[in-house]
Amino acid sequence: MLDKMWASPFSILLLITFSLVLICETIEAQTHSRLLPQEEKNALKEIAEQLGKKDWDFDANPCDDGNTKWNTPRTDNSSTYHNIVTCNCSIPNTGFCHVENILLKGQDLAGVLPPSLVKLPYLKTIDLSRNYLSGTIPPEWASIKLEYMSVMVNRLSGPIPKYLGNMTALLYMSLENNMFNGTIPKELGNMVNLQSLILSFNNLTGKLPVEINKLTNLTEFRLSGNNFTGKLPSFESFKNLQKLEIQASGFEGPVSPSISVLTRMSELRISDLTGSASEFPPLENMTGLTKLMLRNCNISGKIPSYIAKMPQLKVLDLSFNRLEGPIPNLEGLNKLESLYLTSNKLTGPIEDWIISRDSKFHADLSYNNFNESSEPPTCTENLNLFRSYNATKKSELGKCLSSNPCSKNRYSVHINCGGHESVTIGHTTYEADEDSAGPAKFFYSKESWGASNTGDFWVGRNDYQATNVSAIKGDDAELYTTARLSALSLTYYGRCLANGNYTVTLHFAEIVIRDNRSFRSLGKRMFDVYIQGERKLKDFDIRSLAGEVDKALIRKFNAVVEDGILEVRFQYAGKGTTAVPIRGSYGPLVSAISFVSNFKPPANHNKIVHIIAGAVTASLILIFAILFVSWRRSRNRISKEAELRGLDLLTGVFTIRQIKAATDNFDAANKIGEGGFGSVYKGTLLDGTVIAVKQLSSKSKQGNREFVNEIGMISGLQHPNLVKLYGCCAEGNQLLLVYEYLENNSLARALVGPEEHRLNIDWPTRHKICIGIAKGLAFLHEESSLKIVHRDIKATNVLLDKKLNPKISDFGLAKLDDEDNTHISTRVAGTIGYMAPEYALWGYLTYKADVYSFGVVALEIAAGKSIMTYRPNEKFVCLLDWALVLQRQGKLVELVDETLGSDLKQDEALRMINVALLCTNPSPALRPTMSAVVRILEDHLDLPEFNVESRFYDDYDDHLNLQGLRDKYGPMLSSSQSQPPTHSSSITGRECSPSSSA
Repeated sequence: MLDKMWASPFSILLLITFSLVLICETIEAQTHSRLLPQEEKNALKEIAEQLGKKDWDFDANPCDDGNTKWNTPRTDNSSTYHNIVTCNCSIPNTGFCHVENILLKGQDLAGVLPPSLVKLPYLKTIDLSRNYLSGTIPPEWASIKLEYMSVMVNRLSGPIPKYLGNMTALLYMSLENNMFNGTIPKELGNMVNLQSLILSFNNLTGKLPVEINKLTNLTEFRLSGNNFTGKLPSFESFKNLQKLEIQASGFEGPVSPSISVLTRMSELRISDLTGSASEFPPLENMTGLTKLMLRNCNISGKIPSYIAKMPQLKVLDLSFNRLEGPIPNLEGLNKLESLYLTSNKLTGPIEDWIISRDSKFHADLSYNNFNESSEPPTCTENLNLFRSYNATKKSELGKCLSSNPCSKNRYSVHINCGGHESVTIGHTTYEADEDSAGPAKFFYSKESWGASNTGDFWVGRNDYQATNVSAIKGDDAELYTTARLSALSLTYYGRCLANGNYTVTLHFAEIVIRDNRSFRSLGKRMFDVYIQGERKLKDFDIRSLAGEVDKALIRKFNAVVEDGILEVRFQYAGKGTTAVPIRGSYGPLVSAISFVSNFKPPANHNKIVHIIAGAVTASLILIFAILFVSWRRSRNRISKEAELRGLDLLTGVFTIRQIKAATDNFDAANKIGEGGFGSVYKGTLLDGTVIAVKQLSSKSKQGNREFVNEIGMISGLQHPNLVKLYGCCAEGNQLLLVYEYLENNSLARALVGPEEHRLNIDWPTRHKICIGIAKGLAFLHEESSLKIVHRDIKATNVLLDKKLNPKISDFGLAKLDDEDNTHISTRVAGTIGYMAPEYALWGYLTYKADVYSFGVVALEIAAGKSIMTYRPNEKFVCLLDWALVLQRQGKLVELVDETLGSDLKQDEALRMINVALLCTNPSPALRPTMSAVVRILEDHLDLPEFNVESRFYDDYDDHLNLQGLRDKYGPMLSSSQSQPPTHSSSITGRECSPSSSA
């Protein structure tokens, strides 16, 4: 019976059908198991939109390893580009694949961190390093069971979110090289499984919270490049720590002895501690160290001999300390590759084991006091002995120079730094700087100059020359096609120089870091500049001061040569970002250097003899002619020239004939402004340069004072947010100042001037203008060699160029700020409405008076209204009065210019207004510095709380209110509605109307 059934055709067909169905279901199940759930595929689409990623192919399977849209093979192991999405298809009881890892690195994605990441429930790794993402970390991420999170090198800002403390599954978190500010939240102490915490190169402040000590599983902790306060923590709770990096983070030393418990350390990097000197910390139990850096930590005493018992040590950097005595014998450290002992007080012989090691070993012993007798007779490529011994002759730099003695006195040196060819600019030739440099290199082949370089780059190859990738305009553009780079310390010295006074000119341009919507623009270069051992520039940032990349920036300094040598040193102080993978993206960079004597070299005596006889007669005739003409000139001019005599001007002198030709003899059609001391004219020189000429009254002693004062102040100042003075003319009865011409006149005219002159200034431009003014003032107060109080900051004294970049002008009332004095008591001079109360009422002047004036200007920018001519109603004295009331009522948004369109960023506008109110605090001590204002406006620093107490509004006898100013300047305030006020006789007069375009 059974045999008959099997033989039935129907049964056979049924069996075949069943088998085919089973096979199809098996194939479908296997295919199904390689696919993502639809909700995860939808989540990836949202993530791509939020990131700004446009090349994912959603018609393809993201879990297919062969799809290059989702998994791009790396063509170069050194490449920073990663495009990887990986899935886990073996998760039980799901029947699908699930996204487990996303790595999108080095793609310049310009969106935000995607909140939709939370829709990938099995995600473990997210790496969005080296992009251009903004915003902050979404709160949705706190509920993801991530194990690895890196968002390093982006534009993320604001405080570090407290809710990150809920991400307890995290093992690795890097927020490096962003713009996070404020303090580290104590909630991070809840991330008890964390093994790597990297917070370097942000704007973090305050003290480390004690709750961080709960992170006992940490093996890697990096805090470099922040602005913390207080003592350096002991880190004794982190017994599993293997890598600790704290460079230039603001901490106060010394290194705690309890650091000795960190016996598992392989890398220890600490630098730039403040505080008093201390002894070398006890590190003898860290025998597994491969890299040890204790740089600029105020460590004194001897280098401990136990260093020789660290057999894995590859890099030892103890530079810029106060170490004394001999170098211990480290000959047994066979893996040692780099030894940096730069700038200490080490003595004794230079041992043979240092001199005789192979070329893979680099040692920098520069700036020490070793025995001269032990110095090798020749300099080598890998041993820097620049100023390394206690020579009896200060002028000698090393024995290797003995074969290159001085043949004559030099009066100038010009160096094309990093340039393999000489460059001629005008009549000056800048010598080539063709040496390849190195991590410990003293190059000395030139008779008149040489150089010393120290340090390895952390990121990228060690190439100490930069080449420009785009054109720099100008007659001297060729100087900026190359530059010399250094990772730590770079010294150029001129030798064989005649003793006397010199002008040192340093040429800079940022030609490495880019200025585009790319992670390559997110690096920051900061370094210090020393001339003859004295620090002249601190935290020097080329791009910030020049205003952009690929733009020349020149700084001039005076120096004295007493021993035939003039030395300029550039030093990295740990604050430049190192995570941007562009070689030379941090540390010193310089394009060209000039040393020029301020006196002429003695001429050849034989040539003079042949010239004198023929020249005497002509000279006498010329002298008599000059005396006759001078006698005919007015005494007024003689007094002006006497005042100008002795000024060390960096400007040109124009003749009245040149000025008249440029302005068509001061034609009324060329008049572009009217100020309190005269008119301003537009002119064009013969070479096509457009200028603005300020014509000061020659009858006013005050005008005479302003003329001399302005030249003396501004001639030595160069900053992108300060107006440039081309020169002056003091001929006949004329007092003329010649400035660069700025196409858009003053901020006052553009913002609140007559309707026909107003410009439609959008919010991003207003924000840029406000920051530019703040940067200019920060330069005057804190960064320039002369510390200057402007005294007359107002909208009419802020000029706008063709691109609406702001430039501070009118330095006629400026005062030098003596750092030894807390304030200056002076005759009050300025403009009502912009003057700080303590200055207007009592003549008490500090740079905080400029801060107050800036606050008023910032209010005007945000409100689009004039401080002097706008009153919302009779209850308020002025715009500031109204702003204070709105601030108390929580209605500051009402102050914002109602004409601003959809491009208004309300958070930025409110930040600007709050900064303005902070700057106009009646107490000078409570006003911020201008550098702090810049950081707040750029959202690099939290805005401090500012809340005016109610008693200041309720009691008008209190010192905060404006009653004192009402009493003193009441008549002027009452007339301010009809016309801009002028000053009473007790105040140096200035009109408030838009005046100059210089």
